[in-house]
Amino acid sequence: MSHFEVINPGILSLLQDAGRLGKHQIGLTTGGPLDPEAFYWANQLCGNDTNTTTIEITVGGLQLEAQGDTTIAVTGANMALTINGEARQHWRSWPVQSGDRIALGFASEGCRAYLAVAGGFQIEPMFDSTATVVREGIGGLSGGGLQSGDKLPCTPTDMAQHWQLPEQHIPHYSKQVTLRVIPGYQEHTFSRQQQRLFFHNTYTISDRADRMGIRLEGPKLKSSIEGILSEGICLGAIQVPADGQPIILMNDRQTIGGYPKIGSVLSLDLARLAQLMPGDKVNFAAITIDCAHNALHLAQSRLNSITKEPVCD
Repeated sequence: MSHFEVINPGILSLLQDAGRLGKHQIGLTTGGPLDPEAFYWANQLCGNDTNTTTIEITVGGLQLEAQGDTTIAVTGANMALTINGEARQHWRSWPVQSGDRIALGFASEGCRAYLAVAGGFQIEPMFDSTATVVREGIGGLSGGGLQSGDKLPCTPTDMAQHWQLPEQHIPHYSKQVTLRVIPGYQEHTFSRQQQRLFFHNTYTISDRADRMGIRLEGPKLKSSIEGILSEGICLGAIQVPADGQPIILMNDRQTIGGYPKIGSVLSLDLARLAQLMPGDKVNFAAITIDCAHNALHLAQSRLNSITKEPVCD
């Protein structure tokens, strides 16, 4: 079978599909891409459906060798892409042949990129998904990050037409973002002063940020309660532990937790958060749940209106 061999996995490269949904009741978290938009377009440019397995590359450094003819696309963070040493653009598909070397440099803008292959990487699902969650040791090839020498099976393809995302729709990743927050039912446990402290200050991404949670550094917050009975945790929940430094919970979060939460980040904004590096900055803006619903509908309408363009080489 055709495959890609991992020459160098880089800092952290994980196999991800759209996520392991509906398994929280048995204690398994969702996993999946931290930047769903970039993941979506990587697959679209290769003619794949939205749940096809890709590689999520954090920070960069991934090197692969193709053992078969196929098509690839890279989206997301700006990591210099080369095929056999020749520079190639992101956000479009490229043909590769057996023996070709694909290499990604280190991110100059953003943090995470997605490499898709036509037909997807053919990985055996675990609990109905190939999404790798390192903390749980499931998904991917062996529950962890890719290693040198790993072989990633794929189906040989010969795409007559290649595609690109129109330039005006390519996202740009800044080093400071404003995240929209839906206040939660525990908001009242934070005094007005504490809420103003949170919404009127800038926080810094900690070097302890990962796929489980983005830890922040900034003004300390304090709730009127020390803890709560453990309860289910939604994607984007903002926990405030005992040290007062907020943590935004991401795809690999635990399924239950007992820290008070000041609110939840709008899911749309988590993709931009996931593209920040340690030292980058975030601010917060409160929105109502009705505004959140409207934003989601508008974003979906916008996505549906975007059409990939054929490449004329």
